[in-house]
Parts: sequence; C-alpha cells; structure tokens
Amino acid sequence: MPATPIIEIKHLTKRYHHGDEPAVKSLDLTVNKGEIFGLLGPNGAGKTTTISILCSQINADEGDILIDGKNLSTEAGQIKKIIGVVPQEIALYQKLTAYENLRFFGNMYGLKGEELKERIISRAAAFGLEQKLHRRVNTFSGGMKRRVNLIAGILHRPRILILDEPTVGIDVQSKNVIIEYLQQLNKNEGTTIVYTSHMMDEAERFCSHIAILDMGQIVTEGKPTELIGAYPSCNNLEDIFLLLTGRSLRD
Repeated sequence: MPATPIIEIKHLTKRYHHGDEPAVKSLDLTVNKGEIFGLLGPNGAGKTTTISILCSQINADEGDILIDGKNLSTEAGQIKKIIGVVPQEIALYQKLTAYENLRFFGNMYGLKGEELKERIISRAAAFGLEQKLHRRVNTFSGGMKRRVNLIAGILHRPRILILDEPTVGIDVQSKNVIIEYLQQLNKNEGTTIVYTSHMMDEAERFCSHIAILDMGQIVTEGKPTELIGAYPSCNNLEDIFLLLTGRSLRD
C-alpha cells in the first residue's frame, strides 16, 4: 500500500532578527500518514522553529505547508482541529487540579459534558492517574505532570500529535508508560506522531522514520534500521547523529 503524505513542507524558511543565518533554510519534509516521525538535531538545528510553525505559533517567512491536504497559511483554523500539541514545557495551571486542567483544555477543543468526563477518566486510568485527578497539579511529581500534559494534548483524539521532548526529565517508569501508550495510540487509532527528542536510543526504538536536522536543513533521513545500515562505521543512531552533526558543544 503506497504511503500517503499527511504533512508536506516545501521550501520552508524562517529568519529571526537576531540571527545571521536562517533558523530553517529552504526545508523540504514529508511525513506520511500513520508514521511515528522523529525530528532530531542538536540545539539550534531548527527543530523547535519547525514545530512552532506547524502549530501556527509563529509564521514562516517563505515556503508552503500542507497538512491533511489543507494549506496552513489559509486554513489554520481547520488544521488546528486535527492536531494535538504536547509542548516541552509543562503547560498546566499549577493551582488547579488535574481534572480541572483537563476539563479546561477539553473545553478549548469543544468537548463538554459526559463525553469529556468519560475521556478524562479513561485517559487518566491509562496513565495511572485515576486516583489523583482531584489533586492540585503543584503537588505532582515531574512524571505525573508529564502524563497530565500528554493527556491534555490527546483528549480531542487528534489525527496528528506533535510531541516536543515528551519524556525529558522524568523517571523510567513514567517514560515507559508514555512511550507504550503512544505506540498503542499509533497502532490502534492510526495517529500520526511527530516527535522531537535528544534521546537517541529512545528515538531509535520508538520512531518508524527519522530526519536529522542541522543548521536548518536535513542532513539525513530514513528508517532507523536503514540509516544504521547506510553508515557502516556507526553502530546506532547516536553514532550517526555525532558523525553528521559533530561533537562540538551546542549551547
């Protein structure tokens, strides 16, 4: 069965006033329906800029983006209905309970009443939070906050889920629960996932397709196993990453 593009990025360019070089430079990228697509790169490579443009948080200077056949520049309102976003920073109200937070975000997506309540309870149970829903978020551990943060992005059952460092700084158990749930979401509901991370071993296991960015451009892309096979001197994705982006610190 041929692959069907769900995100098509063509000649995307973004410049910031403080930078000499574009943060993203004539980027071409295709994400196919049903993929778990890893967008990897060192600090300053253009990952966050690309994700921010996809989420309509900032505008591109040049280029076109089609998401599910719709043009982002003219149909952003329709596109937002099918996208879920889980940012790296915890986007929760600390003095509200987990349930109050999730009800708020659910309302933003047009969910209400019993349907919203059932979705909150169901997702909370899947993440081991059903007994914690009525506790304030500021009493939660880092792993618990990450799990609530993720639930907020999937309540409306998005067709595309964009994850920016979803497992950073959390315990192994929480990380495992999150990754396993995302794999099931992809398998059972066909959700397309776009994922950024600095954790190369996690990306190698989790992603079905990977693109490595550096200096605002793609330096390589493909399936993890194919990429490792294409670089005989490399044993894993981290080796490829260092080979292509260098070992110099990126602060």
